[in-house]
Amino acid sequence: MSYCLNPGFSISGPSETISKNRAKGSLKVCSSIGTLQFKENKSNDFLGKTLDASDQRSVTELMIKTSKNHPLTVNAQGLSFMSKALKWWEKSLQPNMIEINSAQEFVDSLSNAEDKLVVVDFYSPGCGGCKALHPKICQMAELNPDTIFVMVNYEQHKAMCYALHVHVLPFFRFYRGAEGRLCSFSCTNATINKFKVAMVKHGTDRCSLGPTKGLNESELLALASNDLISRDLLPPNLREDNEAEELVLQGNLKGSALSKDDGKIKGDALLVV
Repeated sequence: MSYCLNPGFSISGPSETISKNRAKGSLKVCSSIGTLQFKENKSNDFLGKTLDASDQRSVTELMIKTSKNHPLTVNAQGLSFMSKALKWWEKSLQPNMIEINSAQEFVDSLSNAEDKLVVVDFYSPGCGGCKALHPKICQMAELNPDTIFVMVNYEQHKAMCYALHVHVLPFFRFYRGAEGRLCSFSCTNATINKFKVAMVKHGTDRCSLGPTKGLNESELLALASNDLISRDLLPPNLREDNEAEELVLQGNLKGSALSKDDGKIKGDALLVV
C-alpha cells in the first residue's frame, strides 16, 4: 500500500510494517514543509495523524527509520521556496493606497470616494524622482488614513495619462467631492513641501453640497474618445457631440506640443512627451 505526505512525498511499504514501526515510535519524519499528514483508504494507525516538521531547511531531508526486515520505499520531491522581490513602487504601501488597473477603475475610484480627499500619484518605474519620493508619499498616506491615494503607473497607462495632460513625473492631482479637481502640480524630493502644503490645505474634513464630480467633462470625453472608458459615462450632452469631441482632441494635441517646450524642470523630475 502507499502513504502520501502532502505535498510531494510518498511512502510505500506493507501496512503492517508501518503500523508496527509506528507503534514502536521508530518512524521519524524531518522536513521543512511544516505539517505532514498521512492519508490512506483503509483504517489504521496513521489515519488522521499528523507529523510536525522539526527543521526549516529543505524538503528533501526526509528520514524514515524502520527495521531492516521491513524496508520502506520513500519518494521525495524537492521544492524550492522563492519569495518575489518587491519593486520599489510596491514597497511600504498603505491600506489607503490603491494601484489602478484601467481608466475605468480610475474614474470609478474618484466617483466612489464621496467627500474623501483623493490624491492621484502619477509615477513611472524608470523615474528617479518618483523612486526617491515614494517613501515619503507612503509616509503621508500612513499619516492621513482617511485620504485615498490612487497610484497610476505611467508605463502601463500611457494613453490615459496622455488624455489627462500628464507630461511631467512625479505628478499629483487632488480631487474632492463636488469640488472635483482641487489642484495639480509636479514635485520632487527637494520640493516635497509643496505636497505637504496641499495636504494641509485640502485635507480638512468637509461636506460637499452636491454629487461627487471626479474628472471634468473634457477629461471624460478624452478618455472615451480613446476608447478607454465607455461613452455611457459621458454627460448626455456630450455623448453625440462630435464637435465637442474634436475640440478635446485638438486640445490634447496642443497640450502635447506645449509640453515639449517645457525643458526647464528642476531636480530629478521626468519629462514625458
